[in-house]
Amino acid sequence: MARDKANLDIFWLRDESLEDSANLPEPGILAAEIVEDLQAALEQFAAIEEDLGEQVGQ
Repeated sequence: MARDKANLDIFWLRDESLEDSANLPEPGILAAEIVEDLQAALEQFAAIEEDLGEQVGQ
């Protein structure tokens, strides 16, 4: 680790969208959006599972 450029600091990796954190929605709104996204994803996985189950039964 005595080599040059073995520094693991990643301060230069920044998400510029997070720099304007003063304009973020309220936590309750963020939580509701997350729940909505997770429910939609769960519905999609359920549909995939159903399709796969139908293929196995053929």
